[in-house]
Amino acid sequence: MIDEKLLSKLYPFWDKLTPPHKAEMAANTVLRTYEPGEIVHGGGQECTGVLGVISGRLRTFMLSDEGKEITLFRLIDGDNCMLSASCMIKNISFDVHVSAEVKTEVAIINPAIYDKIAKKSPHAEGFMNDIISMRFSEVMWVIEQLLFMKMDKRLAIFLLEQSALDDSDTITLTHEQIAGHLGTAREVVSRVLKYLANEGYVSVSRKGITILNRKGLSKMAE
Repeated sequence: MIDEKLLSKLYPFWDKLTPPHKAEMAANTVLRTYEPGEIVHGGGQECTGVLGVISGRLRTFMLSDEGKEITLFRLIDGDNCMLSASCMIKNISFDVHVSAEVKTEVAIINPAIYDKIAKKSPHAEGFMNDIISMRFSEVMWVIEQLLFMKMDKRLAIFLLEQSALDDSDTITLTHEQIAGHLGTAREVVSRVLKYLANEGYVSVSRKGITILNRKGLSKMAE
């Protein structure tokens, strides 16, 4: 059985649950470790469960029939995701995929058990609704970028976010991987990176993309 102290860190409503509900949730939570690139949810899996990231980083994305990807949001230490338990959520009409970007340890709660407890605990239900609202807000931000932002601004935002996640000025992702995050073609990413390099914002080499002018890139991202 999972350590209840771990669940209390992942779920702020933990202390509000009754002892039987705590025991039931702990008994129906499993720990899994995923290697970089490994699929956590998707590809026909209807309802994996409620994900809580203990350590590492997960990428949540959509995948078209043609194999085109776009990142919706990332999950880091302490983050939770309910979209991987879509059987608990009515009117979810799109399938999200979740994969590990780095070695990641995840706590997965059985969705039927969480749903059962949420129906009896307003704190668990409120937390679920808050997380769902937060994630859909992030999805809407991605849609807004797709519809209304130029690619140079979108790429500037992405490079700054990736730099913060990696705690490094150098982004080691390939142009193809960046295109997958942004839902565009590799050629488009390469063209915009060339422009950013010519303007002195970044340098591009085989080692990766290095931010040279963070202030200028931040201004472009505004």
